[in-house]
Amino acid sequence: MQQTQFYRDLFISYLKQFISAKEPENLYNPIHYILDLGGKRLRPVLTLMTADIFEGDHKEALNAALAIEVFHNFSLIHDDIMDEAPLRRGKETVHEKWDLNTGILSGDAMLIMAYQLFESYKPKTFQALAKLFSKTALQVCEGQQYDIDFETRDDVTIPEYLKMIEYKTAVLVGAAMKMGAIVANASASCQNTIYEFGKNLGIAFQLQDDYLDAFGNPETFGKQVGGDIIENKKTYLYLKALEFSSDKNKNEIESLMKDSILLNDDKVKVAKQFFVESGSAEATKQEIEKYTKLAFSVLKTLNISEEKKLLLQQFGEDLMVRNR
Repeated sequence: MQQTQFYRDLFISYLKQFISAKEPENLYNPIHYILDLGGKRLRPVLTLMTADIFEGDHKEALNAALAIEVFHNFSLIHDDIMDEAPLRRGKETVHEKWDLNTGILSGDAMLIMAYQLFESYKPKTFQALAKLFSKTALQVCEGQQYDIDFETRDDVTIPEYLKMIEYKTAVLVGAAMKMGAIVANASASCQNTIYEFGKNLGIAFQLQDDYLDAFGNPETFGKQVGGDIIENKKTYLYLKALEFSSDKNKNEIESLMKDSILLNDDKVKVAKQFFVESGSAEATKQEIEKYTKLAFSVLKTLNISEEKKLLLQQFGEDLMVRNR
């Protein structure tokens, strides 16, 4: 099994072959643009790595890895449209650089292209990949709808929030790993176990993203710190702060998050104070730890060598070591 950078370099090289000039340019140029914006390439790396873990050929998993990355970026185009976001990874979003209709149509084309990438596999593998992909894609859409619904609800619960991030983010991490296992012809048990490992790690990663949005280092986090607070997002931090607070403080937090007059920096500062004093910040760190440990406990049951388990655990630990 190779190091993470090996899989990333191999995937990026394969991706560049995929991004070739096509017509009509106004359909394909936005696709090439979003795919070329960079990012961690976490999901395709996991697909290639998992294929190796189960004694498969990681090169055979390249199309499955590419399908995951194309789908992920399709969802980003449409998410940016729904959020009216001007920037993605520090660059103009597709709908801003082109227009709304182009963003919708290019995104639709990417979803179709993702499915086309499975056509290179034998019927049994194709069927397994397509079935998993369809289930996962629908869950991602359901997660996005939950997220939208939460914006206008004042009664969102912790379990509902955890379900939302599981569907919107974590299932795609689990599916990326399971696809590698499918291509490698791993047993059904191993496929399901590696999926659970990836899903739990994905939940931990998203919870950590929520935490870092408020408390991360602005120089290394890669996004605007406090963005969720400014946008009045009902994150785990916010919901836990409500749960732990007195009625008086609860009303103050709710009023703060709805405040449209207070300067952004002041709003972020006050919200962070609530998160710390209520115990929400500490509770969020504990929840991150809980799901990370859950992922590693699942890993222990996997029928692979201890060396490979250690490599996967190291990958998980590296993924979770960001600036807390």
